[in-house]
Amino acid sequence: MRSSLGTGAVALALLLSGCGGSDDGASLNAAAANSSAPLTQIAAPNNGDWTQIVSETPEGGFRVGNPDAPVKLVEYASITCPHCGDFSANAAEPLMNTYVRSGQVSWEYRPFMLFPSDPAIFMLLRCQGPTPFFTLTEQLYAAHDDWLNRLQTLPPEQAQQLQSMAPTDQARAIIQATGLDQFFRQRGMPEARINACLADNSQLERLAQITREGSEQHGVTGTPSFFINGEKLDVGDWAGLQPRLRAAIGG
Repeated sequence: MRSSLGTGAVALALLLSGCGGSDDGASLNAAAANSSAPLTQIAAPNNGDWTQIVSETPEGGFRVGNPDAPVKLVEYASITCPHCGDFSANAAEPLMNTYVRSGQVSWEYRPFMLFPSDPAIFMLLRCQGPTPFFTLTEQLYAAHDDWLNRLQTLPPEQAQQLQSMAPTDQARAIIQATGLDQFFRQRGMPEARINACLADNSQLERLAQITREGSEQHGVTGTPSFFINGEKLDVGDWAGLQPRLRAAIGG
């Protein structure tokens, strides 16, 4: 179900294959009931804000929040996956402002490559460093309809050309085809840096390693996939995840 790093298929016929975790059937009403009680707050150092503390993890993800939080949430996600986009739309605000900000929960996002567009976009996200990572991913998910439509409507001859390119050349071509070079330029990334990031084969290899470890060591078979304190969950959306976070916190 995974797209390999070297694949060049750009038609995205696999757009829903392997994208979308399972659901434990928890309803939105049940999630809302479990989220009503206020959380005990763990103060950030120097009167800070845990939602502004982001770091890269040894596993290759980016973690926001209290590094010593009693509840550690890990999400494996594809930046192209529509279900991951739905999760971002529903979960990013409450997850950040209620759970991460409390200091009770840290949230780590690990890239998991399912689609041909994933490597190039993840390379540029990683080049921007930890601080803007979660803001940029939210913005990219929110703009799915725009840049995914451009990719899906490529002329057949252009899609065929992409399939025959070397991985780093393909990454650059996909960023141009989606118009995401403009997206990153507007957020302070000059053209020269975009080109340098997309030419960095070591970043491609690192992303492949993160994806491979997610699959082989942690049993990730689709996105989004969630872990709480190392336990893989059978949920794939915010309605299912929120009560599990509450239960892990103990409230």
